[in-house]
Amino acid sequence: MFDKILIANRGEIACRVIKTARRMGIKTVAVYSDADNDAVHVDMADEAVHLGPAPAAESYLDIEKIIKAAKDTGAQAIHPGFGFLSENPAFARALQDAGITFIGPNIKAIEVMGDKIESKKFAAEAGVNTVPGVMAVIDDPDEAGRIAADIGFPVIIKASAGGGGKGMRVCRSAEEVAEGFVSSMSEAKSSFGDDRVFIEKFVERPRHIEIQVLADGHGNVIHLGERECSIQRRNQKVVEEAPSPFLDPGTREKMGAQAVALARAVDYVSAGTVEFIVDPDRNFYFLEMNTRLQVEHPVTELVTGIDIVEQMIRVAAGEPLPLTQGEIRLNGWAVESRIYAEDPNRNFLPSIGRLVHYREPEVGERQGRTIRVDTGVEEGGEISMFYDPMIAKLCTHGPDRLAAIDHMAWALDNFFIDGIEHNVPFLSAIMQNEKWRAGDLSTGFIAEEYPDGFAPREPDADERETLAIAAVFIDDLSNRRRRQISGQMSGRDVQFAPVRVADIGGVSEKLAVRKHEDGHAVIDVLDAAGVVRRTVEVTSDWWPGNPVWQGEIDGSAVAVQLRPLLNGYELTYRGIRLPSYVFTEREAELAALMPVREAPDTSKMLLCPMPGLVVSIDVTEGQEVKAGERLCAVEAMKMENILRAERDTVVAKVNVQPGDSLAVDDVIMEFE
Repeated sequence: MFDKILIANRGEIACRVIKTARRMGIKTVAVYSDADNDAVHVDMADEAVHLGPAPAAESYLDIEKIIKAAKDTGAQAIHPGFGFLSENPAFARALQDAGITFIGPNIKAIEVMGDKIESKKFAAEAGVNTVPGVMAVIDDPDEAGRIAADIGFPVIIKASAGGGGKGMRVCRSAEEVAEGFVSSMSEAKSSFGDDRVFIEKFVERPRHIEIQVLADGHGNVIHLGERECSIQRRNQKVVEEAPSPFLDPGTREKMGAQAVALARAVDYVSAGTVEFIVDPDRNFYFLEMNTRLQVEHPVTELVTGIDIVEQMIRVAAGEPLPLTQGEIRLNGWAVESRIYAEDPNRNFLPSIGRLVHYREPEVGERQGRTIRVDTGVEEGGEISMFYDPMIAKLCTHGPDRLAAIDHMAWALDNFFIDGIEHNVPFLSAIMQNEKWRAGDLSTGFIAEEYPDGFAPREPDADERETLAIAAVFIDDLSNRRRRQISGQMSGRDVQFAPVRVADIGGVSEKLAVRKHEDGHAVIDVLDAAGVVRRTVEVTSDWWPGNPVWQGEIDGSAVAVQLRPLLNGYELTYRGIRLPSYVFTEREAELAALMPVREAPDTSKMLLCPMPGLVVSIDVTEGQEVKAGERLCAVEAMKMENILRAERDTVVAKVNVQPGDSLAVDDVIMEFE
């Protein structure tokens, strides 16, 4: 076994590998760029080596610097995590030449499976089901159009060296192929340094289901079941689960057998993932093989009890796998939510900045349910524009699927993040979505369920009442605390108005606090006429200043996030985000007379929706543009975002040029 390993990565995956290595008694070396000088993974490791400037090409992708760091610190092996150099055969070959063990597969597997075109040819020869398409590099838009027409729409253009949804476009017409071909090549070039693309048939309403494989150097290959990864946005996974609610035992066995056969055919060693797309009739087709650890590996670990990172390290050290296929058991259900620094209310555009508040839910097992958080950030840290916008991976495990989902909803309500925008409200809304809860999924789920983009959920009657009860409890306790400030003159006890009006997003709920002491309250819920409709008991140890209200309402656990507003709070619960105010009846009458402040008119401006770099300006001053026409492209966090006209108009002024760096809401252009 190794004495010391270097982790050639950053963020949550570097921290994840360090945790396992530490448990195994292996010392660790972290590497970092200028942007990560104070990063969590740097503090966690036994040693840390500075690589260079923030851009990945000058730090985390610099093979020579990483090998030098390993040699200087005496690291015998390198774990690449995922992304960066994890699937780079040149890196694996350089380590081999330097006498350093690569904690990953052999060079042949990386090379064959790292090229989407060659991997599909190889898979077909190995007897694995493949998607209809042309397994060759496409050279120009005209050729792409001809091939797409021959295959039949819809088609999908993919970067041959791609991953993570980059360089990928679904096209339903010749016009979309022409535009998508150029965008795919451009994005592939900037992301992977390789602009080769190919085209294949796009399977309608597919599911994305993948098989986790493990192989050692002694000829043993097993699979650890499947993961359902169909909840995606722009081909980037958002929510994953294990097992899949769609597969029957027969399909699972066939997919597992093909994944193992492919791994054997390519002489695979280490952990890897064979990805399939599955149609509504459970026909499955090979998509790609990821020759690395997957982002979503924790859900497999939770249902199998196997530490995949540990097995990668042991296999790299020459040990055989400790388990056979017959010993693998799937226990319960696990769900993972990827928490990203992106604004779901602005079409999921990236958000960067400092984590002013960062409070995770309590991790560990509780009443047969587990919460796990994999992260590489901490409160006060900064989300950089140079790297992937993932903040954390939140995972839950329960005895069945709905138990895991409900525990995820609870955990998300307890995950408090401020200082940047993030997708926790969106993830919370998904947990309440009936199709998701029923397992009625496809990779088009987000586009189908949120065709006009995401907006916070509207509460139903029960949820609004829950928020009103929490708001009244918070307001009543806050008032009582304020009345207990020391040094006040003695006198009559303050009499609180018994009836409160909770304004939840502009809708009023009447409640009366009958009793409130020692974290326990009895609250009457009234109808419009003031008649008691029902009485609830509320218990909570919340105190003013805590950003999450946790409690039980008639025995049901509730967690509500609160952010201060003038004379109230913004409450966040289950994907609902509403301003709340608690008034006396007279205050409510007066509040209803207050004027509403209107937002400024920006309809004649194109505002930059996220911090980024201007890639292109596609119109000129005085040009007439139609709704949907491309105006410009802005690159942020390795993704190229195309901004289009929302209506027919005329460009009056262009304020920026390609190469300019922009902040959120900078005015890119103005319209007549």
